[in-house]
Formats: sequence, structure tokens, C-alpha cells
Amino acid sequence: MHVCQSTGDAQDQMMRLGVPSVWDRIVEGRDGGEGLHRLHDTGYFRVLRCLGRRCTEMKGWFGPSLRFAALLVLAVQFILTLTPTAAGATSLPLQGSYLALGDSIAFGYVPLQALPTYPSTSWYDDPAHFRSYANDVANALHLKLVNASCPGETSASMIDPRAPSNRCENFMGHGGGYRSFWPLHVHYTGSQLGFAVNYLRSHPQTQLVTIDIGANDLRLCQLTTRAQCSSAAERERLATSLHKNLDIIFHEIRAVAGYRGPIVALDYYPLLINGRLATRSTEEINTVIDQAVRSVGGWTADGFGAFVSASAPYGGDQCAAGLQIRYRANSSDGRFICNIHPSPLGDRLIARAILATLAHHSQS
Repeated sequence: MHVCQSTGDAQDQMMRLGVPSVWDRIVEGRDGGEGLHRLHDTGYFRVLRCLGRRCTEMKGWFGPSLRFAALLVLAVQFILTLTPTAAGATSLPLQGSYLALGDSIAFGYVPLQALPTYPSTSWYDDPAHFRSYANDVANALHLKLVNASCPGETSASMIDPRAPSNRCENFMGHGGGYRSFWPLHVHYTGSQLGFAVNYLRSHPQTQLVTIDIGANDLRLCQLTTRAQCSSAAERERLATSLHKNLDIIFHEIRAVAGYRGPIVALDYYPLLINGRLATRSTEEINTVIDQAVRSVGGWTADGFGAFVSASAPYGGDQCAAGLQIRYRANSSDGRFICNIHPSPLGDRLIARAILATLAHHSQS
């Protein structure tokens, strides 16, 4: 059985094996995948199997035995994922599972008008057609992805499928939703949170949980309130409700499921609603998300900052920067419609933010 080493032992052995020089070659694009195989051959990819476990010297959720090695593994894997030749040259065994929770962003939802089968909905019949940042994270960390997300999920419907959602289980509490007509990435009955708790209980090898939830809470607030969620009182009620639900969700994951590994919640990028960026509203729900996940020892990934920085050269236009899905309008003037959901490039940017969060906290 592998026993985690101390930080000093890991650093000393990496120096003897020439790992820093391997890292330099990877960064400079001179490696071609050899360094990743060397790290695997010497056993350093076993540190991923220690994440979330009670290794002999664990303190909290990341032990001192992991901090240096885990950071290196995360960074190396991610950089090679961004390098086609290097990524294609590697074939390593899976190191555990990764549970992704959330809404349409985690799901990888694509609007009907942007589907290759438009106007047919047949594309939705196969969930494998839809990829998200969760796939990029799983590939970078070489984890088996279990994606339980549902397009239109709210924090309330994640807990109770009878609660109002934005077309996941229902639409504002009425009729059927996405789950009524098309399959999700994983099949389950009941709530997404119920599935998560059962999965984590039965899969102690789960190394990571990510979650994005709250955007559809904002959307329903805009659809159901007098001032379209623009008044202070409406926004305060939204924040209170979201915080209450998130507390329940994170309590269930930690206390009921007994999961002790990393939880990373996404800080949403500025959400495009009704053709306009709802920047202030997005920041407000991000504040609630950050407070809730930190209360259980989790972290947030800065999707907001990542999109703002990447779109700055385009005047803050996230679609012009290629970060969100766009499709041609039904007109002859060549106009494009910008959709709220991230493009593959946007997904990679979110994945980078998640990996950067994991790397940062693996040092602390």
C-alpha cells in the first residue's frame, strides 16, 4: 500500500530524479510527453489517489505529503492537455473519479439554434454530444468523470425536484423539463443532490467535486418579480434563498455523504441575460457562492475574472472573444446571436480557473 511521503522527502526525490528540469522542458514545449511518463513511472501520479483520503500524515484535506507533488502533477497534466502532441502522446490509467454537479454550464448544453441538426431536437437524444469544462478538468487530472448536472437546475430544484427550476425538472414549477424529454449524462431518479450523496457514499475513491449553481435562481428571480430582480429587496431575497439552499447542499456533501476531498464552486462569468451582461447581479450571487463553499472548507474558481480578462481586448464582449456560443440569426443580414452558454474556448478557460484553484490550495 502506498504511504504518502513527507514534503521534504518528495522534494528531495524529485530533485534526484530531475523533475524540475522535466518541468522546464514541458513549459518550454520541448518535452513531447516524455516528462509525464517519467513522473508516472516514478510513482508521483499516485499522489492523486491520496487526495481526499486519510494518508498517514494528512492534515485537513490536503496533507503535507501532497502539497508539492500534487501541485506539480496538476500543473504538468494541465499544460500537456493544452499541447495536442504531448496530450496525444500520453496514455495513463485513471486515478479515481470526479463528480461534477450543477446546471447547463456543467452539462455542456447547446441551444437548439446552434445544433448541427437544427431545427430537429434529435441531437439531445445522446448526452455524449455535450461536453463542458468538466470534461477538460477530468482529462487534465486523468479522473473518471461522473457528470450529474441538469440544464436549468436551480439551487432549490437540486435539493427537491418538485421545486421551481428553469426547465430542468419543470419550468417555474409547472410542466416537464429537460429531464422529462432527454437523458442526462448519468441516469438517476429523485434530486441531483440525492444522487450526489449516494454516489459519494458508495465511491470513496472520488477525488474532486465541482459545482456551479445559482444562475437559474437569478433567472427565475428576473422572471417572477415585479422589478425583474433589480430592486434591493428582490436581490436580498434571492441572496438569502440561495445561501440557505447552498448551505443545505454543502452540508449534505460534507456531513451526510462524508466526503472530505476538495470542493470547487464556480464563480460565474458575467451572465448574459436578455442580451445584456448582468454584471452586478452575477457578482452578487458569486459572493453568496463564495461564502457558502468556504464555510465547509471548499474553494471558488474565478470564472468571473477569467472571462473579464480574456474579453478585455474585445471591449468586454465575451462573444467577440469567442468565449460564448453564438449562432446565426434567422435573418438575411448575417447577424449572430450571442448565447449565455460558454463555447469550447470558454469551457477551457473555466477548467483552467478550476485547476489553478486546486494548484494554489495544494500549496497551502
